[in-house]
Amino acid sequence: MQRRGRYGLAGDLACDVLGGILYAAALQTFARGAAFAPGGVSGLALLLHHLFGLPIGLTAAALNLPLFALSYRLIGRRFLLRTARSMVSCTFFLDVVFARLPAYTGDPFLAALYAGVLLGLALAVLYARGSSSGGIDLIVLSVKAVRPHVSTGTVMLAVDAVVILLGWPVFGQVDAVLYGLAATAVTSLTLDRILYGMGAGRLIFIITGQGVRAAAGIAAACGRGATILQATGAFTGKPRTVLLCACARSEAYRVRAAVYAEDPAAFVMITETSEVFGEGFSAPP
Repeated sequence: MQRRGRYGLAGDLACDVLGGILYAAALQTFARGAAFAPGGVSGLALLLHHLFGLPIGLTAAALNLPLFALSYRLIGRRFLLRTARSMVSCTFFLDVVFARLPAYTGDPFLAALYAGVLLGLALAVLYARGSSSGGIDLIVLSVKAVRPHVSTGTVMLAVDAVVILLGWPVFGQVDAVLYGLAATAVTSLTLDRILYGMGAGRLIFIITGQGVRAAAGIAAACGRGATILQATGAFTGKPRTVLLCACARSEAYRVRAAVYAEDPAAFVMITETSEVFGEGFSAPP
């Protein structure tokens, strides 16, 4: 157990370092040089840096302190300790390493895209180890703890929108808002793709009168199994078979074709799944 714990800690520290590098590169190299602020506490720290010359990392850490105090009882000690460790790494790379490196001064739109991708990668690395960069994550998790029915996306959008809009008067140009929105959108897309896209697939619901034959056709076409459920049509009152089949995106067409080859009257619904665990897919975490 001790050995496993050491390996777990080493993995956490490695992810903290990697996340800190990506996080600092996004803010110091691209966002600061292109004069825009992404959403969240890091964006607010970037605005204060532009106005008063304050170090971005230490400013973000200082802004997080009251959030830590407010969310301690709601979120829990373990998560906050992990987040604090990740914040130390982010602060170090922001203020000590990347603050001394030249910033990108090319196309601001490209800077927004790269900042968004790097921020998304940084957050994905930290989230994967049960940590975060602080800031808006603490706000969202605290609000969800008190009001579970509130949409996480709504809370994040509200906080991000306020910070991004502040970029207009601070940087003196409306383009700062547009670049901030672009960077935040790319961050969300990258984060979702990394955390959920790797294990994403398709879930296919098939309502047919030829369940056994359709399942055999699916197995022959792409090697996927199916779960057979017995059902009754509400309108006709006739017995029907429902097949559930999880597959990769690239296999969805073959599954559909195999079903219709056995039953042209089958009713097929194809939905997207964020993650699939089990035999033939990702191993359970």
